[in-house]
Parts: sequence; C-alpha cells; structure tokens
Amino acid sequence: MLPDGVRIAHPDRLYISGQWVPALSGRSIELVSPNTEQVAGRVAEADEADMDAAVAAARAAFDQGPWPVTPPAERIAAFRRMVAHLEGRVPELAKAWTAQMGGLASFAGPMHGGSVAVLGQIAGFAESFEFVERRPSHAAEAALIAYEPVGVVAAIAPWNGPFGIMANKVAYALLCGCTVIMKPSPETPLEAYIIAEAAEAAGLPAGVVNLVTGHREASDHLVCNEGVDKVSFTGSTLAGKRIASVCGGRLARCTLELGGKSAAIVRDDFPIEAAAKLLTGTITLMSGQVCAMLSRVIVPRARHDELAEAIAAEMKQVVIGHSDDPAAQLGPVAMKRQLERVEMYIEEGRKTADLVTGGGRPKHLNQGYFIEPTLFANVDNTSRIAQEEIFGPVLSLIPCEDEEDAIRIANQSDYGLNGSVLTGDADAAYRIARQIRTGAMGQNGLRMDFGLPFGGFKKSGIGREGGPEGLQPYLELKTILIDGMPGAL
Repeated sequence: MLPDGVRIAHPDRLYISGQWVPALSGRSIELVSPNTEQVAGRVAEADEADMDAAVAAARAAFDQGPWPVTPPAERIAAFRRMVAHLEGRVPELAKAWTAQMGGLASFAGPMHGGSVAVLGQIAGFAESFEFVERRPSHAAEAALIAYEPVGVVAAIAPWNGPFGIMANKVAYALLCGCTVIMKPSPETPLEAYIIAEAAEAAGLPAGVVNLVTGHREASDHLVCNEGVDKVSFTGSTLAGKRIASVCGGRLARCTLELGGKSAAIVRDDFPIEAAAKLLTGTITLMSGQVCAMLSRVIVPRARHDELAEAIAAEMKQVVIGHSDDPAAQLGPVAMKRQLERVEMYIEEGRKTADLVTGGGRPKHLNQGYFIEPTLFANVDNTSRIAQEEIFGPVLSLIPCEDEEDAIRIANQSDYGLNGSVLTGDADAAYRIARQIRTGAMGQNGLRMDFGLPFGGFKKSGIGREGGPEGLQPYLELKTILIDGMPGAL
C-alpha cells in the first residue's frame, strides 16, 4: 500500500547488503495522512536484529569491500548515476512528502527539484577536493595529509525534510568513501526507499547503502552498535543529547543538527506592512515545522502594537486547507502528537502573553491535524513559548528598548541555529549578524542555501553540513611522512 503516484518496488522489505529482505520483526509501520488521519501507506518495520544486520553489511562493505579505496573519480561517477536516477523521480518524491508529512503540493515540486540539484553541487565539491595534499615539513622529504573515510555512518533524518536531509547525508558519506545505514523517521520513510533504489540502479557495491526503518528503540540500538563509526543526526535536541552521550561513551564521531528558536530583529527602517507579510509567510512555511524557523520576532516597543495588528491581519487572510489543494497556504502539521504539542504550547502562551489571533483549529476542517496560524504579543523572552521549540505556526512578538536590547534578547536562548535582521541597511545587518550567537544569519527573511555550511551554536548542534565543509565530518586525517614522493601521486 502506497500513496498515489509513488512507485516503490519493495515497501514491505528492508535494503541490506544489496538485497531487499523481509524485516526479521515481521511487523510493518503504518503511514498516516495528516490531511485525513487515514492510513496512506505501509512499510517494513526493522527491529534490533535488523539494525545489527545492516551494520554488519555496512561494516563488511567498508572493511573488506572496494568502496573506501575506490578512486574518488569513480565514486563521484557512481554517485552522479544515483543523482540522474533521482532526477527522474522528483514527482514521486514530491507526492510522498505531501502524503506523509502534509507539505503543500504547490511547494513540494520545487523543493524536491532543488534538493536533487544540490546533490549535483555536492558531487562538484568532491571533484575539487584534494583527498591527498602535500605540506612542507622539516621531518621528512615528503609530508602528505591523506583524507580517509571515517567508516560506517548511521544517517538518521527527521520527518519534516526527509529527502533533502537524508540525501545530503548519504551524498557526503558516499563521496568520502564511507558506507551508510539510512534510518529515516518512521513517519516519513518513503524518500529513503527511493534513495536506496537509486543506489541499486547506480550499481553501488553490496552493503555500501543500507536502509532500515524502525521506531525509537531500534534506532537507539543502531546508535549503540559498536560497528557504527559515525552518527549523522538531524532532529530534536533531546534526541541529540542522547546520541552525543552514546557516541561520547565509545568515542564514535557524530554530527548533530538540532533544534532552534531563531529570532528576527525588526529595525525601525523596515516597513511594518512588509514585515507583517514576510513574517506571516515565514511562520506558515511547512506549517512552521522548520528547525531554522524565525519564531521569535524582536521589535522596538514603540512599533510593537502596530506590528502585532498588521501580522494578525495577514494571518487572518491565510488560506488553510489540505496539502494537495493548490489554493492552500497553510496545510496540516505532520502528525497527531505534533498537533497536541502545538496546542499545549498555545495554552502555555495564554498564561503569559497576549493571544492576538489564532490558537484554535479551523472551523471548516473537522478532520486532519490542522491549526490556525497563531500570534502572541507582549511575550516575555524568558517564557516557555519564547524559549522552547514549538515546531508549529506559532509566532512570538517580543518588545525591545533599542538595538542593544534586541541583540541581548536574541542571544538569550539555549539555541543558536538561525536568525534574521529586517532592515534596508546591509551594513547594519552585517553588524548585528556578527553579534548574534547563531550558525546562520540572513537579511530580510528566512534565507538558506544548502550549498553553504549549515549548523548551530549552543544546543542547536555540533558540526556543519553543506558546502565543501560538509565533506570534513565524514573524513579522518592521516599524516604520512616519507623519504620521497610516491609515484602514485
């Protein structure tokens, strides 16, 4: 059973050691449509034994197989064959995302086409990377720095951007010579199946790419497996802390891209109406389910009420509907527990701030996980709705006294993933950006380029993904001191 328009050959199986095999658990995972609350598909469910089998396959492919020692040019060529396969399946990827996560169909095509294009860009980064470079040294005639694959990688992706995030992890790992175990979110596994089919179609050696779909207990077992050299995880800060502690206990490598509570600072020179349109359009993007979301708005106190009124007017015009409705501007949140989480935070917000608009379920939709775009004003930056990641279309408006106070408020957070300055002054945007403790900052909106490094400060994560720098976490450095240059170089 699969959503309409999605063609996967073996959804009832796992991909381990180059074969589509039944799950040892004998169980399956139901995929529930956030539009209708009905089952939209099923895939195999991996248990702990399946995880161990996938690690064993990836371990054998790394320790005994040709992939880690395959010349980079050949690895890149094989990966480009995967990308070519994925280019032809963008419509399927888009439909899978809409069906599983409730993302708007109007956005799904461009989003997934762009994600596949980024994969080609990543291949280009590998083509220009020096996997062996010469350095000056007083200790030997030839000093070489070799960049070697880190080993077996467990790639764990979240449910909000399941294709782009997983595909990027797989891309960097494969191009560096690692072997991979994909562990997608149980809510959105279909994209990983398509990636596995791309690896199969490209003729990658057995065990280089593996796919296991499972719930939290089996995923934790995967992270704890001694055969995994590195975990690349995108998801919640709570789960990231657990992964960091496990990896630290056995000195495994990890890259963690975690939560955020990013601030948009509105300067006096930015028009109120333009700010209201921009901030409403941002918080409703993917129903607010973006780790880098601009969910805190910091505005001079003298402009606070005017901006609150303008945002409320914009939010009231937002069209809420099923994700496959071309007129919809805001679809459902991804699952029942996420809706319940958003509603819990709205109730918390009522206790400490002014609810300006929203806060309930749309009256015209009695089925599905829908919530109105919601604005709180006069928010205390120390309150829960300002400090904790809600992951829904809920915006907090926080008054400040001046620019210095705005910077203080923006930095008064456990997170440091993203941020923005709304201003017509690029010099001011740069000056403020350098004072905010985040991994990324943009001028005038949620601006992201996955061809550049992305990651967070503080509890927003460890390490970076994206750009040429995205290769580094999948590599180990080896220093070689010898008495002459080898002929191979």
